[in-house]
Amino acid sequence: MSEQDSTPEVAAETTPVEVAAEGGAEETPKETAQATPPAVPVASDHPERWGRVDADGTVYVKTADGERAVGSWQAGEPVEGLAHFARRFDDLRTEVELLASRLTSGAGDPKHALTSAKHVKEQLADAAVVGDLKALADRVEHVLVLAEKGMEKAKEAKEAARAQSVARKQALVEEAESIATESTQWKVAGDRLRAILDEWKTIRGVDRKTDEQLWRRFSKARDAFNRRRGSHFADLDRQRSVAKASKQALVEEAEKLVDSDDWGATAGRYKELMVEWKAAGRAPKEADDALWQRFRAAQDAFFQRRSEAFSERDAEFAANAKLKEELLAEAEAIDPSADLETARQQLYKIQERWDAIGKVPRERIRELEGKLRTIEERVRGAVDAQWRRSDPEAEARVAQFRERVEQFEAQAAKARAAGDKRRTEQAEAQAAQWREWLAAAEQALATR
Repeated sequence: MSEQDSTPEVAAETTPVEVAAEGGAEETPKETAQATPPAVPVASDHPERWGRVDADGTVYVKTADGERAVGSWQAGEPVEGLAHFARRFDDLRTEVELLASRLTSGAGDPKHALTSAKHVKEQLADAAVVGDLKALADRVEHVLVLAEKGMEKAKEAKEAARAQSVARKQALVEEAESIATESTQWKVAGDRLRAILDEWKTIRGVDRKTDEQLWRRFSKARDAFNRRRGSHFADLDRQRSVAKASKQALVEEAEKLVDSDDWGATAGRYKELMVEWKAAGRAPKEADDALWQRFRAAQDAFFQRRSEAFSERDAEFAANAKLKEELLAEAEAIDPSADLETARQQLYKIQERWDAIGKVPRERIRELEGKLRTIEERVRGAVDAQWRRSDPEAEARVAQFRERVEQFEAQAAKARAAGDKRRTEQAEAQAAQWREWLAAAEQALATR
């Protein structure tokens, strides 16, 4: 047996298209090429339809241009030779159908399918096969169209994916640039930049030039953020050094004030020191904690001493209050109506003893002083009443006040007649004031 070509046998698969062909359905070539994939009959079922073997063993295939010799068969019956070349045709047919099926389902690579289909097309001109070459050629053309469309779609999908990847990286770059210029949440921002970098590495499909441009912007933003963060912490270190020195001075002053007995002024200074401490800012953490412990210890020691001193003072003030209560009991017994001069002398001595006793608890001051003041006013009222009764000038004052009232009333009348409103009101106001004084003087005179 001699052949023009040799190809391993491939088992033919029966498809819906083949069933239609076997049923003898006629097809319009134009519809086949445009509307549905061309049907390619299985050659091995009826190889005699597509070729023949002559007496000398030469195998021919039928084409649109006539018969073409595809090989020679000398090993057995002619029908076996025809079947052999028909199976080889079916192998090509199966290959083409697989390409079409994969392209239609989307599982195939359009570029690889295009290359394979072109290779089959080149083989068909002198392929050593027996079958419907015209149908197979049409089928190959259909596969070529599918492959080209698939490549176009793949190109569009690739462009869309590239555009999406560029957009994602663009958004990441813009976020990084915003962080670089605006963020002061240093830890959060640093973590986010690292997350952006991790996400960046997962994005594929960006062309080299665009990727390099975006990367330069991202890298520049990271560097700017790192510089700004470094500058911030350098300034913070300097500020903390200044704060440490300031707080050290505050602590030393607080420790010097611990033994002070000037309770009010020292307590006020400790409050000022606390305000200055807060205004000084934070020192480095370990130093800040240690200085604060010293500051609080000094402050607590002073206020503990003051509290103890105040406790002693309060005990003393409580005893003073008891003594003043006893004085008040004596003062209550003073009777100015019996002997005014004796009452005055008794009150004067009680006042001297009152002052000598000293301070009382703050919450008792108003109560005790109020009681003493009531007694003082009672004695003073008796003295004033006696003075009024013995005042030789009281009647003269009444006459003088009455004369002043009449004088200002006359001035008001004159100004009113002249239409001078301002002078009228001024004179009436003065007359009213003197009238009040006149009434008081007349009352004093009447109660003698």
